Amino acid sequence: MLRCCNHDLMHRLNSHTQPPRNTSLLALIALFISIVMNCGLTPAFAQNDLSVGRKMLLEDNPGELWIDDGKALFFQVRGPKQASLERCDFGLGPGKLEGAAARLPRYFADTKRVEDLESRLLTCMTQLQGFERSALERNAISEPASRGSEIEALALYITSRSNGHPIQVSLDHPQEKAMYKAGEYLFFRRSGTNDFGCVQCHGEPDKRIRLQDLAPLTTHRGAQEVAASWPAYRGAHYVVRTLQWRLNDCVWQMRLPDLKYATDYSIALTTYLNRTGNGAPVQVPGFKR
Repeated sequence: MLRCCNHDLMHRLNSHTQPPRNTSLLALIALFISIVMNCGLTPAFAQNDLSVGRKMLLEDNPGELWIDDGKALFFQVRGPKQASLERCDFGLGPGKLEGAAARLPRYFADTKRVEDLESRLLTCMTQLQGFERSALERNAISEPASRGSEIEALALYITSRSNGHPIQVSLDHPQEKAMYKAGEYLFFRRSGTNDFGCVQCHGEPDKRIRLQDLAPLTTHRGAQEVAASWPAYRGAHYVVRTLQWRLNDCVWQMRLPDLKYATDYSIALTTYLNRTGNGAPVQVPGFKR
């Protein structure tokens, strides 16, 4: 078939080597595509397979630059209390980062609530360093094409220390279980002026918006893809983004009220997604379009 197609392709293209004045380049391209399709072949751009490009981008991910920024911020003595974040407990003990992010969200006895990575960062930066929480929240999500925020850099650095560790979100504590159930409810709930919910985009496989594949987050494999790849470098914004940003952007797209940073709404959804994705090895920074 290939030999036959190649012969037919060359014959028909050669016949248009000197195209008439009324033959455009687009017409020749359309001719080429029709020949290929008629031969039973599928051009690369019609295969809906962007994995090769994504893999190439991951091999030289610009987001890795934010890891160094986050590391410097983590050990830097700063804030009104002139302290570093080395005494921050992310669940495995003060200053212990290896594998800690892979177990978040989780219940923390000192705050008596379930916290994800970013809300835990807010706790430590206010309690240990003396920063004002409201100011941290306002600046947590950076503008596109910027140097990024301190929270974004810190979140990436801390999560990167869990690279290779499997996601292990526990529901042993009653508040962890309640937060998971709340996240599950929110994922399936349809609300707002458009009667929209997360499940409509992410409830089944093989859905896509333009060229963006939508992970089926009700499945173990689909949730693993999300749980293991954030924070991620977003190519369209030229900056590192966190899962809090992603959830807020989804809420905006559903035409719901803006999501306040690090509230129980986002922590509940993160608990549901990460728990569903248990077992996936963390690999950050991810790369998103």
